Amino acid sequence: MSMQKVAVIGAGTMGNGIAHVFAQNGYAVNLIDVSAAALEKAIQTISKNLDRQVSKGTVSEVQKAQTIANINPLTSIPDGVRDVSLVVEAATENVALKLKIFQELDEHAHPDAILATNTSSISITKIAAATKRPAKVIGMHFMNPVPVMKLVEIINGYATDKSITQEIVALSEKLGKVPCVVNDYPGFIANRILMPMINEAIYSLFEGVAGVAEIDTVMKLGMAHPMGPLQLADFIGLDVCLSILNVLHDGFGNPKYAPCPLLVNMVTAGYLGVKSGEGFYKYTPGSKDLVVSPRF
Repeated sequence: MSMQKVAVIGAGTMGNGIAHVFAQNGYAVNLIDVSAAALEKAIQTISKNLDRQVSKGTVSEVQKAQTIANINPLTSIPDGVRDVSLVVEAATENVALKLKIFQELDEHAHPDAILATNTSSISITKIAAATKRPAKVIGMHFMNPVPVMKLVEIINGYATDKSITQEIVALSEKLGKVPCVVNDYPGFIANRILMPMINEAIYSLFEGVAGVAEIDTVMKLGMAHPMGPLQLADFIGLDVCLSILNVLHDGFGNPKYAPCPLLVNMVTAGYLGVKSGEGFYKYTPGSKDLVVSPRF
């Protein structure tokens, strides 16, 4: 199948970013979400992000209009995947939900279609086993914000065919991304290394070694990280960080991956970072000031 038409499942932050990148590169995109309101919000977000690109001179008004025109919002998976060559699932990071979605994708997508997941930690092999085409299931882990970040972590499931991997590598390069191929073990590479670092930063705060701003400043100025680990955790979502750490802890059975009690308490209390308005920092709409949460 000629890869000119793709489907993206999920219109949230990652889904709309993935749809944006494909559409900007000339692909027809079926953006699918059960919520019509989420689809409307996604198109608005893509339009605003394109406006930002226009203001920077990286795209023209004509390219913006064409990108939006390339996106077809739909609320039905069967209608949206029937005639596409690639599906990229970017739904909530929930195992049961992803398995259900992949069973439905397998039933309704063309037999030759590749089924990819944007999961940041869930086993590709487990997802693939829910389908009758495990050789055509692969991970495409985009980074947030998708239109800006260059990396695509490509994850082979145990049964992923090498030709599928090669095709997804080539596709990622056509999107202007830098693909890195890894194998399917808990956390893959990105989160296997990143999450223990974030967890250790939270432990350092929890144990009183240093404050929020000090921990982040050390890592930004001492290690040349553009964002400190606690600010990055807020940006990712503390609930997502906890979920990935639990995957690592369960998958390896190693106590070094056990999430810090402070992280568990913050998630339980609903302090999830940027998405909830407060985590390690407090976020005020319209303000770009980085203000440490008064709880610290």
